[in-house]
Amino acid sequence: MSRPAARLSYVPAMALDDELTNRITWKIPNALALVGSKAGDERNAMTTSWISQLAMEPVLIGVGVDNSAVTHRLITDGGCFTVNLWDSDDTRVFVKFSKPAVDDGATLNGRAVRAATTGAPVFDEAIAWLDCEVRQAIDLGSHTLFIGELVDA
Repeated sequence: MSRPAARLSYVPAMALDDELTNRITWKIPNALALVGSKAGDERNAMTTSWISQLAMEPVLIGVGVDNSAVTHRLITDGGCFTVNLWDSDDTRVFVKFSKPAVDDGATLNGRAVRAATTGAPVFDEAIAWLDCEVRQAIDLGSHTLFIGELVDA
């Protein structure tokens, strides 16, 4: 004998409080990293925590970048980015990369960099880095999800 289907009742969503939303979303586990970008002769790096591996074959890495950021323009124009992972004991580096970086040719904000295979900057101090060529960009409103294929690490 079959049972009657369970009835689901709809409860209208309450308006989300911005402060509560921020407190909750900051609880999502993630790592801080520096995303390097380059287009032409212009380079930059920015602090981000919106990084994820999206696929294994090929290896695809996703980074979320604010549409108004210098890094967004450079990734869009240059077609590449790096993800630079840092030692968890040295988080001071991330503070200096919340605004566009000062590029003196050999460093970004005083941190030594070199060009990765794509030309995007890799930090000498990074404990690991990923070099990616953009395969897709998905507009998410305030941010773009750049999906890059791993070409070097």
